Amino acid sequence: MSSALPFRTLAPWLKQSFGMPVYRVALDAGSTCPNRDGTKGLGGCTYCDVEGSGTGALRGGDELEEQLRTGLKRIERRKKTPDEAIGAIAYLQSYTNTYVDATRLDEVLGVIESYLDNRVVCLSVSTRPDCLSDETLQSLTRVAQRVPVWVELGLECANDDVLQAINRLHTVAEFEDAVERVHAAGLAAVGHAILGLPGDGREGARRTAQVLAQSGVAGVKAHHLMVLKRTQMAKTWQTGHLPVLTLEEYVEWLADFVERLRPDQVLHRLTGDSPRENLLAPHWGVNKNQVRESLADCLRHRGTEQGTLCSASWSSPPERA
Repeated sequence: MSSALPFRTLAPWLKQSFGMPVYRVALDAGSTCPNRDGTKGLGGCTYCDVEGSGTGALRGGDELEEQLRTGLKRIERRKKTPDEAIGAIAYLQSYTNTYVDATRLDEVLGVIESYLDNRVVCLSVSTRPDCLSDETLQSLTRVAQRVPVWVELGLECANDDVLQAINRLHTVAEFEDAVERVHAAGLAAVGHAILGLPGDGREGARRTAQVLAQSGVAGVKAHHLMVLKRTQMAKTWQTGHLPVLTLEEYVEWLADFVERLRPDQVLHRLTGDSPRENLLAPHWGVNKNQVRESLADCLRHRGTEQGTLCSASWSSPPERA
């Protein structure tokens, strides 16, 4: 944990682990979702926009390899000196990236594998806990023989009733089982959480942190509920029946959340963002760094830090996230 912050953040961990600055390159592999195509439901999660909370690049005509090349060129500009070494995380972000047949998944992974000797130092795959077959894990394990592989699993909240109400259509038990299977395959798991979902409340945020701690995921992504245009939730918000968190509320809830995580879990994300033209609410007028500093101030004021209220057993920090 950084001496400057009372919680463990991603950028320092990446630099320590890889020996260089490392940046994500977000990719759209053209996946879909089982609660959009009718397999489980229709319309998707009520908070999710038509881009699947991703880039939408593939629908814009940018093929996967072109996206990756463009992303690598973009992070190249982050170099402070021409000789500085930097690395990239190939991040399959949009929709449910393992909700494809084996041939398509291997095709996607093959594109990324061809760049593993060219600055791609890690693969991160965003998916649902109910879309993770043994065959999928075998394919990801193959890649993990060359670079670390993170499987990002959307828990969102630890309340099955809320998960049903937001049309998420998986259970907490399915999330816990998926994490166990990811770990058994020798891969790293990252858990996602959304604070402020309707019906979940502050106690729900605390409970979600406890489930993430008990699951042993190496990394955690958290953000506040954002009401986006072109979502089912937008209609509810427009009628005045969907409250959203203020910045002050979110920081307090996030502090509760972080206190209940394991001290060794790496916080990959502390808040979300969206292009202003897509966001209906909330509009806080602050950036991610300001949220991070507000969280640090809140925890210092309380005299706590990440893990202070963690009830899960844990040993030494794992060397992956």
